[in-house]
Amino acid sequence: MDVVSDAISAVRVGRPSSNRVRVGGRWCVRFDPYDGAGFHVVLSGDCWLLPDDGEPVSLGTGDVVLLPHGTGHVIADAPADAATLARAVPFDPAGDGSLPTLPHPHAPDRQVEMVCGKYRLDRSHAHPLLAELPPLVHLPDRAGGRPELRSALALLGGELDARQPGASLALPSLLDLLFVYMIRCWMAEGSTGAWPAALGDPMTATALRALHADPAAPWTVDRLAAEAGVSRPTLARRFTALVGKPPMAYLTWWRLTRAAALLRTTRDPLATVARRVGYGSPYALSHAFRRAFGTTPGQYRAGREAPGGRAPATPGEVLADGSLPGFRAVSRPASASGS
Repeated sequence: MDVVSDAISAVRVGRPSSNRVRVGGRWCVRFDPYDGAGFHVVLSGDCWLLPDDGEPVSLGTGDVVLLPHGTGHVIADAPADAATLARAVPFDPAGDGSLPTLPHPHAPDRQVEMVCGKYRLDRSHAHPLLAELPPLVHLPDRAGGRPELRSALALLGGELDARQPGASLALPSLLDLLFVYMIRCWMAEGSTGAWPAALGDPMTATALRALHADPAAPWTVDRLAAEAGVSRPTLARRFTALVGKPPMAYLTWWRLTRAAALLRTTRDPLATVARRVGYGSPYALSHAFRRAFGTTPGQYRAGREAPGGRAPATPGEVLADGSLPGFRAVSRPASASGS
């Protein structure tokens, strides 16, 4: 797979869920912090998103919002003061998709229709691409812009309207597609993150695609440089500057992250897991896994704690300061030539 697909697959758990909701008048609904990613799509009308820590965001028809780290927030008909926020009703749509309203003698008769949903994510396998997403990604409607995202929204709205046979399969698939397109838009539209820069650089992107397409291959820096069509020193310098790790260190990290995901999501024997991620024997994988995770593959699969009472760490774990083990902050090089 490619980097974005792998980054999403490594953390996704179960199926996404969504609710189509309608509300008018005065209303204020709270979404508690969530161990996953939340999203909102405004199908018609306008409203406000009020993050627990951040500035209010005005939302209009066609706007999309992704909260990739499950940030707590309020959705309301207008910017709210502290007293109104304290009265916010927990999100719990009625069977007809309506939301509770606040009593108000002069409530405006503005109807709002939205899709509110969430993706279940296992952050212990987080790829740094997802970890560096901001707390809130706002994608306003733009005439003629983001055609892929607009097409996905049109399909989503049609599926919600019709409820045709097969909707139970089609709807989660469309929500997964929406997740991909939201991340694509964030990467394409002026993000200053390290990973948009890495994937926008032809040399580094080629190397990353090769590693993710076949992580079990017997990669060396020389072979990877040949794949990218550059010299070994050029690739090593460029890759390290953009990704934050040398190519072989990144490969080791990704192999072990994939092994952890396979141990959690499959019952494959350790020998099969080792072969799928590029280790020559179960012993070789166990040695590397214990060094990186502080526990054996069997203990990790069983969900047992590492010594000291702490849950097993993973190579993709987000630390308290928001960083990832082994990944340092990187900046976009001044030149994209890589020479």
